[in-house]
Amino acid sequence: MSPGLVANGVAVELGGQSILDGIDMAAPIGQVTGLIGPNGAGKSTLLRAILDLVPATGSVSFDGTDLFALPRRARAQFTAFVEQSSDTDARLTAREVVLLGRIPFQSIWRVAPSSTDLARAEAALAAVDMTTFADRLYHTLSGGEQQRIQIARALAQQPRLLLLDEPTSHLDVHAQLAMLDLLRRHARKGAAVLLALHDLNLAAGFCDSLVVLHSGRVAAAGAPSDVLTPALLRQVYGVDATILRHPADGRPLIAYDLPG
Repeated sequence: MSPGLVANGVAVELGGQSILDGIDMAAPIGQVTGLIGPNGAGKSTLLRAILDLVPATGSVSFDGTDLFALPRRARAQFTAFVEQSSDTDARLTAREVVLLGRIPFQSIWRVAPSSTDLARAEAALAAVDMTTFADRLYHTLSGGEQQRIQIARALAQQPRLLLLDEPTSHLDVHAQLAMLDLLRRHARKGAAVLLALHDLNLAAGFCDSLVVLHSGRVAAAGAPSDVLTPALLRQVYGVDATILRHPADGRPLIAYDLPG
């Protein structure tokens, strides 16, 4: 198995406060790795640190290449990042937003997208079922529609390393399942996919492995069936739960014990 993404000793301090403290983790190529943990655990900061978007110490590599040492344009030619929300005041169509994902591949002298850029954008729009919205202004779309357009923008980059921060947060149940299946298929084609998720049952159902963050440190890592235990949920989330098994594939299903 390819090592894919490997982070060693990643630490982030912001405003004199430690946000991440010595994170060691991996996200192999061909797999979907879920990043879970309560609010404030450091998930979003870790995703941004991996792409050198916040000052960090430690090391991050992808297939042996030091990501921190790469110029941003070179890094963007094989990595893509989808944030929780991406508002813009620019009056761009959905297609134009997706085409932003092709900028790392364009010459500074090019004044219009190439035929390859347009083909990649159209394929990405089709992949997220947003072709009919291509000419709509991005700012007029719903939160869920904007989320799908941002994922299409990332897919248009054809990334071998794809990072996503809560990619299902604005989507309905059908769209959540379709999107996670799309990301899993992207991973199987030869990419490492690392995504932060709040919904633990979605994480258990779609992720090949999980990394649990708690107070800026790795509390556990491994297969969902190994990581998602009543003891860990009590320790990290402060909740009591019973772990069931999905009748079709045996993956964990979490039944929370409601207070009272």
